[in-house]
Amino acid sequence: MNSCMPSSVVKNFIYFPETEILRIIYQSGAVYDYFKVPPDIIEKFGKAKSKGQFLNKVIKPRFKYTKIE
Repeated sequence: MNSCMPSSVVKNFIYFPETEILRIIYQSGAVYDYFKVPPDIIEKFGKAKSKGQFLNKVIKPRFKYTKIE
């Protein structure tokens, strides 16, 4: 899954279902991978009105991540 949406925080995201890695490309240019994110969370993230709020409240606290760029 690859999605581009209007957000003041998230520029784009790519989901790799085979590894359950969510790659977030921030408006700042930073790129982070979030690990073991299940498809149901990705579906909710894709539908969220505020990607930044969903990221901060649901994804960041629950899933390990690393900075790629």
